[in-house]
Amino acid sequence: MSDTTEIVERYQQMVYAICLTHTGCRGDAEDAFQEVFLTYHRKQPVCHDEEHRKAWLIRTTLMVARRLATSSWRTRVGPLPEVAAPEAYRVGIEEFDDLFRALTALPDDYRTVIHLFYFEDLPIAQIAALLGQAPGAVKTRLSRGRTMLRAALVKEDCRV
Repeated sequence: MSDTTEIVERYQQMVYAICLTHTGCRGDAEDAFQEVFLTYHRKQPVCHDEEHRKAWLIRTTLMVARRLATSSWRTRVGPLPEVAAPEAYRVGIEEFDDLFRALTALPDDYRTVIHLFYFEDLPIAQIAALLGQAPGAVKTRLSRGRTMLRAALVKEDCRV
């Protein structure tokens, strides 16, 4: 088994989850996922340890997902009239669908720190290092993101 195949198997869930929370669409998440691992395969980055490799993959995934989400193609082109827009991702459990919708609706800075903290179990210091920010800024974004997420979920709960 090649090195790239092992890396894909080890980190595929993490990379796909980041892609999905930043694009909100399966098709776009799959495109970003493929681009991340294709970039890894082409560049073969020299990583000193697994934490360094994980950090490289997270930074690359965030960059690719953001670039895809803000591309001029995506902002200027709409779906064809006879073709429906791609269906938004659904987990299948109503509470998780609500949480996913609320998470993807957050601004990018808040969504990123919440995902890395809660879903990837990274400590604040490591998130700060990955994003090139001060730990205090990460704590602030995490706190504000939680507040926004809570408000969105309460609002969602009131509509039901």
